[in-house]
Amino acid sequence: MDAESKRVLAYLSEVEEAAEDVLTNKQQIVDLDSKRNRNREALRALRTTADSEKVKVCFGNMFIKLPKSKTRDMIQKDQEQLDKEINDLRKELKAKINHLNEMQGKPELRGYNLSPLSADEVKAINHLLKR
Repeated sequence: MDAESKRVLAYLSEVEEAAEDVLTNKQQIVDLDSKRNRNREALRALRTTADSEKVKVCFGNMFIKLPKSKTRDMIQKDQEQLDKEINDLRKELKAKINHLNEMQGKPELRGYNLSPLSADEVKAINHLLKR
């Protein structure tokens, strides 16, 4: 192989690795989101069940009876952790997609780095518009 072929092959390998990294991130977000949805269903089920003191919780392949309040707290902490992980992965994904586009010679995505308004900002805008 001559030098030009090696350089093209190295470039294509780098682009392929970057694309695989993007796809891996996307799949992780999907997996974490489905887990978050299952937790949401569990929290809803806890709210609608009778007011018994203990509930059965599945850990791996065994069921354990735990107090309802402790179970709810555990699931809510897990939800917070999942939200944090998903947000971190989404931030990483934006950077990885921009890097991939840069490697391919495409322009950076416009409007992709937008973030939503905070609750305080929304209140301020609503206050100004109500004049």
